[in-house]
Amino acid sequence: MGLVIRWAFFMGGLIFFSLGITFAINVQHLGVHPWDVLSVGLFEKIGLSIGSWTIIIGLVLISVTFILDRSYIKIGTFLNAFVVGLFVDFFLWLDFLPKATHTWTDIPIMLAGIILMGLAGGIYNAARVGSGPRDGFMLSIAEKLGAPIRRVRIITESSVLVIGIFLGGPVFLFTFIFTFIQSPLFQFAYLRFVTLIDRLIMDKEMIKSKVG
Repeated sequence: MGLVIRWAFFMGGLIFFSLGITFAINVQHLGVHPWDVLSVGLFEKIGLSIGSWTIIIGLVLISVTFILDRSYIKIGTFLNAFVVGLFVDFFLWLDFLPKATHTWTDIPIMLAGIILMGLAGGIYNAARVGSGPRDGFMLSIAEKLGAPIRRVRIITESSVLVIGIFLGGPVFLFTFIFTFIQSPLFQFAYLRFVTLIDRLIMDKEMIKSKVG
């Protein structure tokens, strides 16, 4: 039962995280997260789909992490790459979210995307069934080099951003303030949902033991 609860929160978090990415992509002229700048840039230059590039980039990161420290790779790591990529493409295909109007009304749409990504990211990580490809990649590098995680994250995302800019990805104001809004929301959701999930599992086990 504990695994069912963890996987339910994990999958729900990934789906809402994908929805947040799609919100941001729809108003990408305001700027998107560095990793999404790269995915959109590759889509614009080469083709395929934004979700496909999300999956490909995720698999590349997983491969590097496997070489550096395979302990960061679990089944949830692979599912993260595939589920997010597939649902981003699915939501874009459904075409039901607000479109860019290039007026002030695009800002609330972008903020909705950032808030969703921050909260949903905390939720799926709270399930603790595997780090995302990006997180596992950066954590393995930090451990291998003995460098602070924050420094590795800044260097990695800055490098990704430069490549994305070179490919013509959407960079603007929100690209640079994404982390400042998203990170506190991530931490808020993560801490609370770790407690919630553990409590739900404990309650289920207590009920099961009483019935047994």
